[in-house]
Amino acid sequence: MARPLRITYPGAFYHVTSRGNERKAVFKGTGDREKFLEYLATASQCYDAVVHAYCLMANPYHLLLQTPAANLAQIMRHINGAYTTYFNLKCTRCGHLFQGRYKAILVDIDEYAKELSRYLHLNPVRAKLVPVPEDYPWSSYRDYIGQRKAPEWLFREFILGYFGGNLAKAQKRYHDFVSALAVDHAYVNPLDAVSGSTLLGSAAFISFVKESYLVGRAPDKNLPALKQLADRLSIPDICAEVEHAFTGQPQLARGIELYLCQKYTRMKLKEIGVYFGIGESGVCKAGRRIEKRMERDRRLNKDIEALEKTIIK
Repeated sequence: MARPLRITYPGAFYHVTSRGNERKAVFKGTGDREKFLEYLATASQCYDAVVHAYCLMANPYHLLLQTPAANLAQIMRHINGAYTTYFNLKCTRCGHLFQGRYKAILVDIDEYAKELSRYLHLNPVRAKLVPVPEDYPWSSYRDYIGQRKAPEWLFREFILGYFGGNLAKAQKRYHDFVSALAVDHAYVNPLDAVSGSTLLGSAAFISFVKESYLVGRAPDKNLPALKQLADRLSIPDICAEVEHAFTGQPQLARGIELYLCQKYTRMKLKEIGVYFGIGESGVCKAGRRIEKRMERDRRLNKDIEALEKTIIK
């Protein structure tokens, strides 16, 4: 089963969403949302979670969350686990409440914090629940613009800091910043710029994350995001390495080339087939033959593993 790629480090900033099973509502009333906010508070107190913003729709919820202790998994186990236990007891049900694993996008905070907070706070307007975001009580927007006293666990200072040092002026400017899109209905989804379903940021940020946390990680069919984020290798580059490693064995080399091209180029079977002058099924069968041969031939398996390390270095 495919798993989301989790990249964690101290101070990492995430846009987190979690949906209800079968698209069912996870909040049925005021009490449910108040209880969920209590779990955000305890996540802040017990696990050092820094909650920058939130929006609780009926399904899903959205958080802008920072993890000084690099413990996203622990924080989310607490939030989703505690709320599921509460909800199941209240509704006399059992089993999973949320649909699969939560989604956490690692964000370049300096590049996208403002836009993500605006997009998150406009969710109820996009869903046509309210005409303006301040009419929706279950997001942090009212706290940001000074319409109510913010809870101690909500950290508004970072995002409001982009709008000036004076709190009252910053709140007014933030209101204008969000309202500009609410009035024009010109919604620009910053999440459209996500790379590999996992990273949102500048080219420099993505390079930093890949070089710091993904170099040397072996391909994993259960982590499709890892493959999406890998630098794309060209067919000629792969073929050159294979032919150098398997000189004098043209038939074997061709099979290995087809196998590795499927694994590392992120190209479709048809595209690979066009390069080699064969059909899609031929590409697929060649790759399978090499896989089966590697299972039987320990020496060949080691040789190809060594070649892979050279290719993805």
